[in-house]
Amino acid sequence: MQNPASEQRSVIILGSTGSIGTQAIDVVDGAPDRFRVTALSAGGGNLGLLALQAVRTRAEAVGIAEGSIDELRSLIAGAAQSEGVADYVPELFAGSEASTRIAQWSGPAGRADVVLNGITGSIGLAPTLAALASGATLALANKESLIVGGTLVTGAASPGQIVPVDSEHSAIAQCLRAGRRSEVDRLVLTASGGPFRGRSRDELRNVTPAEALNHPTWNMGRVVTTNSATLVNKGLELIEAHLLFDVALEAIDVVVHPQSVVHSMVQFNDGSVIAQASPPDMRLPIALGLGWPDRVPHAASPCDWSQAAAWTFEPLDVRAFPAVELARQAARQGSTFPAVFNAANEEAVEAFHAGRIGFLDIVDTIESVLSEHEDSSELTVDSVLAAETWARKRAHERLAS
Repeated sequence: MQNPASEQRSVIILGSTGSIGTQAIDVVDGAPDRFRVTALSAGGGNLGLLALQAVRTRAEAVGIAEGSIDELRSLIAGAAQSEGVADYVPELFAGSEASTRIAQWSGPAGRADVVLNGITGSIGLAPTLAALASGATLALANKESLIVGGTLVTGAASPGQIVPVDSEHSAIAQCLRAGRRSEVDRLVLTASGGPFRGRSRDELRNVTPAEALNHPTWNMGRVVTTNSATLVNKGLELIEAHLLFDVALEAIDVVVHPQSVVHSMVQFNDGSVIAQASPPDMRLPIALGLGWPDRVPHAASPCDWSQAAAWTFEPLDVRAFPAVELARQAARQGSTFPAVFNAANEEAVEAFHAGRIGFLDIVDTIESVLSEHEDSSELTVDSVLAAETWARKRAHERLAS
């Protein structure tokens, strides 16, 4: 499943033109002795960048979910000519299953050592399962696939096959090295608080989409940044931590840490708390995801201890930001409830940015749709997809009214 640190690992990057994907390529470029890219996939919204990435990494296969495969072929040919490698011609895939096919790509040297899933949204579930089935290490940035897939994903994974790339879960994985699992008392997820930290529920009523996207620390896509503003993102991360580390929901806390330097903590049963700290830079958890369990030297800059700094921690205001406790409730109910939570949120976020609803309506919509959901079925890919379809339809109906 993994090569020693001294050997070069082959890497597949899903979602290569997004924030995670572009930074992953930076990590690979900075450590060519450690990593090489064998395949790429993207949604198709930035074919020019994808073509350039393909040429510069010499990816053996490239996939797009949407867009013209002929246009991509032409752009790759043009980029290859400009880069002086006119004979470069990768295999191309297009359509809704392109990322799934790329996730299990097998080139001349065999299957990849690591698949980085940097896709946004629950559409990453099928590629996640395909990557696990291939036997590759799954560097997982697509938290939604684990959350909606639940035990489907954890049951498909071998011990240690999933390595988290979210900064919080990467931090926890690092902190857990400080003791035995039987000694773990609690996990503590840190949250920046987003752009609306300190505001009351009433003060959130009229905030705008532009304000919600003005995150004080991280530069992320529209959905993830909005989720950070509502703290839905932290609710999803709570479910993810529960599934990844097999820790009870009641033993996972969320604390607001505006500086985003302490990325999460583990409290052990003797009272010790181990924290992982570093300046906000996703290249660090990405590098760990690709190189785990080994570190990648100089992947990111460390804290500057010659400068004065203060780190603060605040309790979460659950009245202003009820999404975390709502996610905990969905996780307790299990089965397809987390999938409904995620799907209803995605629809509400879209409506918010289209100007059809207010900021508070996002989480209110999730709560309403969850309250109507009934499910006692076995968790399968089909039941997850059916629950998501129902949740999106019900969210649309509620938002329209």
